[in-house]
Amino acid sequence: MRSLRERVADTRWRRRLAARRSVNHTYRICVGVFGGLVVAVGLVTIPLPGPGWLTVIAGLFVLASEFTWAERLLEFTKKHVKRWTDWVNTCAVWIRVVIALATAAFVYGVLVVTLHFVGVPEWVPGWVPLWR
Repeated sequence: MRSLRERVADTRWRRRLAARRSVNHTYRICVGVFGGLVVAVGLVTIPLPGPGWLTVIAGLFVLASEFTWAERLLEFTKKHVKRWTDWVNTCAVWIRVVIALATAAFVYGVLVVTLHFVGVPEWVPGWVPLWR
C-alpha cells in the first residue's frame, strides 16, 4: 500500500508543481505553515469543548501529504487512538461511564477557568452555573 505522500505526489497537478523547483519549494512551505497552524489551533483547543484532537489529526493529515515525518507521526497517532478505543470498548460499562464523567468534568473545569479569565459573555443566562 502506497503512502499518502506518494499518492499525492503521483497526481498530475502535484507533478506539475514539482517540475518547477521554486514553485515546489513555495508549495511545501505553504503546506507546512498551514498544516502547522491547524495543528497549533488543535493543540490549543484540546482542553476546550470542541474537536481539538480531530483538528490536530486534520493538521497532521495536511502535513503528511508532503512530509514523511508527519506521515509517521500520523500513523503513530492513529495506532494509539485505535488501541485506546479498543481498550475502552473492552472495559465494563461502569468504567466507560467513569471515563466519560471524568472527561466531562475536565472539559467543564477548563471552560469555567477560561471564562473566568476571559469573562462570561452577556448573552449567557444567569442560571448557567459559571463564575460571574
